[in-house]
Amino acid sequence: MARKKNQSKKNSTVRHLIAKLNPRSPVSEQYRTVRTNLQFASVDEELRSILVTSAGPTDGKSMTTANLAVVYAQQGKKVLLIDADLRKPTVHYTFRLDNLKGLSNVLVGESTLETATNNSEVDNLDIISSGPIPPNPSELLASKRMEQLLSDAKVTYDLIIFDTPPTLAVTDAQVLANIVDGSLLVIRSKQTELEAAIKAKEALEPAKAKLLGTVLNDREKDKSNNYYYYYGNN
Repeated sequence: MARKKNQSKKNSTVRHLIAKLNPRSPVSEQYRTVRTNLQFASVDEELRSILVTSAGPTDGKSMTTANLAVVYAQQGKKVLLIDADLRKPTVHYTFRLDNLKGLSNVLVGESTLETATNNSEVDNLDIISSGPIPPNPSELLASKRMEQLLSDAKVTYDLIIFDTPPTLAVTDAQVLANIVDGSLLVIRSKQTELEAAIKAKEALEPAKAKLLGTVLNDREKDKSNNYYYYYGNN
């Protein structure tokens, strides 16, 4: 019974990979628009690493992260998607991977970057799941091994994308924002309160990484399609 429940959760999450399943759909086109705008937002410096976070836990940041990774890979870039949500990871569900070994194993020295990396069904896209949930996520993400992992990944990959926990819940995203090139904030239409969105933005601004912009998730154009828009933070 538990196995069926878990499989159902996996299948439900897989359907969110619309950029892979239906790359010509209007929603997939909006993810490509996000990709294009991110490239314009970092025109003076090459964007090699970004993190995606949100204000709250149900704003759609993991769905956005996964589809963004897919459209970058479809562009021909060699992409590594890392599940840095070491509290409530979902990337392994989305890409139908086990989560026995992942980021947490690398950060405690039990695995290497190579042994923790999984191929995906999307050309040019590799995945590192979260691994077993540790008792000290923030400390691991702030460690020298995290910086070394990112440095090593840049040797092989054109772009490294991190899926991180909500900004207002824990400090994990703010910690990683000090070592990546840019941050992207996801909010959900008609759900994320304005005050929460402003606080999330303010929490990211002191970090070394540039806040590249905000994705407004689930804005309805009509009754059948959900669209995703990118807005620069200026």
